[in-house]
Amino acid sequence: VQVAESGGGLVQTGASLRLSCAASGSPFSSHAMGWFRQVSGKEREFVAAISWRGGDTYYSDFVKGRFTISRDYAKNTVYLQMNRLKPEDTALYYCAAGDGGTATTTYDYWGQGTQVTVSS
Repeated sequence: VQVAESGGGLVQTGASLRLSCAASGSPFSSHAMGWFRQVSGKEREFVAAISWRGGDTYYSDFVKGRFTISRDYAKNTVYLQMNRLKPEDTALYYCAAGDGGTATTTYDYWGQGTQVTVSS
């Protein structure tokens, strides 16, 4: 499976962004999908995940109520809608495909990341 993120950028506090993750090379529907983020010098942290069926979603506490993960099977794409962005959301955001959950170790396929920068 190959995954590629897009949609990052520089925005002001309170703005919204939608990240996209296009998957190819393997049945999209057979993988759970997750979003993680990483700040330089820190560990990669879980943001959100969606089950392979799409019926179950999971969020970290710091994005719950602001971010929404969804998937479009027709387009083999996963989205992360980010609302009410804060400066602490600034990070490199990664998309991943795998068995799901909140740990990086349960995901086998990773994209290169897309940078999100939120100015105060």
